[in-house]
Amino acid sequence: MSTFSVGTEWRRQAARRRTQLALGFMVLLPLIVLAAFQLSDGGADPDDDFGSLVSVATTGGPNFALFTIFVSSGFLFVVVVALFCGDTVASEASWGSLRYLLAAPVPRARLLGVKLVVALAYSALAVVVLAVTALLAGTLRYGWHPLRSTTAPELAPWPAVGRLGLVLGYLAVSLLVVAGLAFLLSVCTDAPLGAVGGAVLLFILSSILDQITALGDLRNLLPTHFSSAWLGLLSTPPQTGDVVKGMIVSIAYATIFSALAWYRFLRKDIVS
Repeated sequence: MSTFSVGTEWRRQAARRRTQLALGFMVLLPLIVLAAFQLSDGGADPDDDFGSLVSVATTGGPNFALFTIFVSSGFLFVVVVALFCGDTVASEASWGSLRYLLAAPVPRARLLGVKLVVALAYSALAVVVLAVTALLAGTLRYGWHPLRSTTAPELAPWPAVGRLGLVLGYLAVSLLVVAGLAFLLSVCTDAPLGAVGGAVLLFILSSILDQITALGDLRNLLPTHFSSAWLGLLSTPPQTGDVVKGMIVSIAYATIFSALAWYRFLRKDIVS
C-alpha cells in the first residue's frame, strides 16, 4: 500500500522546524567548538581521555573531528536521537492527526515501521552531518594531518577517516538503545516531551549507576556501560572486545524496546 511511504514521511519530517533546527545545530556545533579553540590558550590535562584529545584536537582535521565526536557522544547524540525517535508518533497523537493517518487507511504495523525507519535515518544523518562538518572545518583550519593519540601510534589521514567511520558505526549501534526506548515511550504517550525526556533521563540514570562500582559485574548489563568502548577502535590493532559486548547489549535492549512498542501500538485504542 503506497498511502504512507518512507518517502512521504521523510518529506513530512524534513518540513518540520524541529528537524531543521536539529540538523542545523549539528552543523553549527563544530564551528562553535572551532571558535572556542581559537579563543582558548590550548591548555589541557593529558592524564585523562578528554585532556589527551584536547591536546591534539588542533593538530589536524581528523583530530578535530575525533574531539568533536567525543564531546558530542556523551549527551548531544542522545538528545538528538531521543528527539527524532521519541517525537515521531507522540507528536501525531498530540496534534490529533494519528487517527486520521490510520483511517487513510494505513495499517498500524506499516505506519509504525515507516515512522521508525525515518526516525532512525534522520538520527543517523544528524550524527554524520556533525562528523563531516567537523572534519571539513578542522581540515580547513588545521590541515590534513595524521590522527594522533597519546595511547596509540599515529594513523595516516585516510586510514584515520576509516577509523572514524568505525567509531560512528559503533556509536550508531549503541544509540539504538535510546532510539528504541524513545520510540516505545512515543507510542505510550501523547506528550512528545515526555517521550524524549524519559529516554534521556533513563540514559542519565544508567550512566549514574555505571559509576557505582559496588554493582560489580551487574554494570555489564547497563546500556551505557560500554559507551566509551569505541576508544579501543583507535588502537593499533583495534581493540574490539568491549565493542562487541557493547553492540550485543545495545541490540538486545533495542530489540526488546522495539518489540514492546509494536505490541503496545497494535493493541492500543487510538483516540487522538
